[in-house]
Amino acid sequence: MSIDAPRRPWWLEPLPTETVALATARMGLSVTEAKARLTRFGPNLFRERREKSLLLQYLGRFKNPLVIILLIASAVSAFTGEVTNFLIISFIVLLSITLDFVQEYRANASAEKLRQSVSVRTTVLRDGNPMEVTVTEIVPGDVVLLAAGDLIPADGSVLEAHDFFVKQALLTGEFYPVEKRPGMLPDTATDLQEATNAVFMGTSVISGSARVLVVKTGADTAIGEISDSVSRPSEPTSFELGTRRFGILIMRLTILMVMFVLLVNAFFHKPWLESFLFAVALAVGLTPELLPMVVSVTLSRGALRMARMHMIVKRLSAIQDLGSMDVLCTDKTGTLTEAKIRLERHVDATGRPSERVLQLAYFNSFFETGLKSPLDEAILDHQHIEIGSWKKIDEVPFDFERRRVSVLIDNGETRWLVVKGAPDEIVGLCTHYETEGAEQPRPVDETALAAIRGQYHALEEEGFRALGIAWRQVPMDHPHAVVSDETELVLAGFAAFLDPPKASAAPALAALGRVGVAIKIVTGDSDLVTRHVCAELKIPVTGLLTGKEIAQIDDHTLQARVETANLFCRVNPAQKERVIRALKARGHVVGYLGDGINDAPSLHAADVGLSVDSAVDVAKEAADMILLKRDLHVLHTGVLEGRRTFGNIMKYIMMGTSSNFGNMFSMAGAALFLPFLPMLPTQILLNNILYDVSEIPIPLDKVDTADIHSPRVLDMNFIRNFMLVIGPISSLFDFLTFYVMLVVLQADEKLFQTGWFVESLCTQVLVIFIIRTRGNPLKSRAHPLLTVTSLAVVASAVLLPFTPIGTYFGFVPPPAKFYFILGGMTLVYLFAVELAKQGFYRWAAAGKRPHRSGSRA
Repeated sequence: MSIDAPRRPWWLEPLPTETVALATARMGLSVTEAKARLTRFGPNLFRERREKSLLLQYLGRFKNPLVIILLIASAVSAFTGEVTNFLIISFIVLLSITLDFVQEYRANASAEKLRQSVSVRTTVLRDGNPMEVTVTEIVPGDVVLLAAGDLIPADGSVLEAHDFFVKQALLTGEFYPVEKRPGMLPDTATDLQEATNAVFMGTSVISGSARVLVVKTGADTAIGEISDSVSRPSEPTSFELGTRRFGILIMRLTILMVMFVLLVNAFFHKPWLESFLFAVALAVGLTPELLPMVVSVTLSRGALRMARMHMIVKRLSAIQDLGSMDVLCTDKTGTLTEAKIRLERHVDATGRPSERVLQLAYFNSFFETGLKSPLDEAILDHQHIEIGSWKKIDEVPFDFERRRVSVLIDNGETRWLVVKGAPDEIVGLCTHYETEGAEQPRPVDETALAAIRGQYHALEEEGFRALGIAWRQVPMDHPHAVVSDETELVLAGFAAFLDPPKASAAPALAALGRVGVAIKIVTGDSDLVTRHVCAELKIPVTGLLTGKEIAQIDDHTLQARVETANLFCRVNPAQKERVIRALKARGHVVGYLGDGINDAPSLHAADVGLSVDSAVDVAKEAADMILLKRDLHVLHTGVLEGRRTFGNIMKYIMMGTSSNFGNMFSMAGAALFLPFLPMLPTQILLNNILYDVSEIPIPLDKVDTADIHSPRVLDMNFIRNFMLVIGPISSLFDFLTFYVMLVVLQADEKLFQTGWFVESLCTQVLVIFIIRTRGNPLKSRAHPLLTVTSLAVVASAVLLPFTPIGTYFGFVPPPAKFYFILGGMTLVYLFAVELAKQGFYRWAAAGKRPHRSGSRA
């Protein structure tokens, strides 16, 4: 019996000669061949979502336990001869499921269309021309062009690389970037960490550039094989936590109510089948089964409206999180400033203009092939400097820990290491400094060090972003540039850049502040520059934390400090993420706006991650929303839309847990003293479906100004207390109806059930107009479709007993006297609910139970 030898990793295999030749000739695949391969290999998805057929999606709705119980109960009815019950229950269940399915399908289709509009794209060679395609269209054999900030779209072999560093912690767990180069590896390099000639899907380019030949796509990639174990699930957001707690609340109420009804009916020896059906119908009546549909439709409408406002929503529930957001953390550059950085000054260590500083800065930016920043572009655009015979030997790329970049250059006569970076980092590495006109560099002693620091601090106080420029001569045979070479440097001076604040930023920040969103600036820039920008934008500085201070304190201390501080300066990506998590731990709903590689961890950690269309792939992939306009006014509009969405979802929840709960409680209570069921199971289900129909237009309704003035989250205490105030009023009028039916009208079983069906449906539908607004319902107009639908449902409830359909449901025509009494009772009920509602909101506003649920527990 032979044992198969372990399969050699693909990166150890030589590439086909003709494939390499085609790639090297910079041709890539033809468009026709790429299409053929896409059909052969399938889309490039490491966890392909195979959409179920519409039939299977529809049948999946029947997995709901209550639906299963109802259908089983209806089948039992059919076997016992209750065919009418069977038909009615089955029809109502099917109608409810179909309604939910159609609405949610339309909502998801709209959302998916929007998501595809911001899908990650990559550049490939097709027919010799670079072209952008979506990542899903990449096929084996494609030649992909990669640069800093790109997500690697597939597994592939490196054909060409220029200081190409990749972060692959997703697969290997190694935090530090790995340099990738073309070439064959020894046969011992079988481990993925040793595959320095290969790149892998899902990892990200930190610096440099490369051309890569795609070898594996989709499920065949390294991440595709282990996708379930490496995919990092996002933490539950504010909205998801709230809906989860709401579901638990409803489940507890439902179990208690059903158990109570079954015990009471068993005690009174009522027919077990009817009692069981009645209990299950009660459970259905209590369950807000349209909540998923209402949420989906409301959120999808919000997503479409936000798309018109230049915001693309990738995760639907992020709309609600945006509305609940009470803290926005944002970078400074490009958000509060124009991101049109200009090089304004180039001075030596004493502050005098220096062409030497400009020359060295230009050489560094020109030869740098890694992560080019707007500062590099500003240097290169400022003035053209002849490179002459200078050429690059090697480079130490920029990273966010060192905050500097070095290039090793040679002109045939001398070899220099030229370094630029954050002033404090550069100055700390220098032992000498140059001054304009002096022949020899001077040593950096304590006096000189204080003067040099004062020089770049003075630039920062004027609002300039400063870069330190340094160099040192190395032997001609010095072969490579490494981090350890960045010592004993000579400080040439500083390049000073200006990035003026946006004219629109100040009013947009003020508008966000008025609606309860606190702004916290989280930046890698210095505190002096950031303070200058804040002064120009009229942002009061309430507290400052630097990266060094954050590194020295524990999480509990940080949680206390983030409440008062609104400036976080000189912070690295890990510290940014710590700030976000500290704010969340304090009960805040946190948004983060960023567009760089270093922003990805914070975007993932925030309740709602916000990026811009021009952001790097890594940031766009981590974000929940993409702003198509780099303007905080767009974000302010999005916040208000999120609150409108939340307001309409809350309307359904509050109505479902108040008047509806009251009616179900009344039914359970009636079982104690009535010799018959207060309402037949089929009548309860019909009542429930008609009530749900009346609430379908809620996503179209407008929201009170008071509801969008401040952030709100799903507060179970608030919902429970509202239910305990409004629910008993509903039950009180139900019991009053019982008295009228039994004592005044001397009703028999069928008339009692008919009368209560009409009363309960009329009251719980019409109370929509009271609960939908905090203010006077006569002054706040509902959406016309909500008004028409609700009144149509009330009319159908009143007329149903007089129709042949009503007979099938066991209804009989009530006397005219009943409708006069019903009209009076309904008016009194609505007036009582309005008084109770106003009192409840006054009590909540007084602070006994704050409406803004800072507590998410």
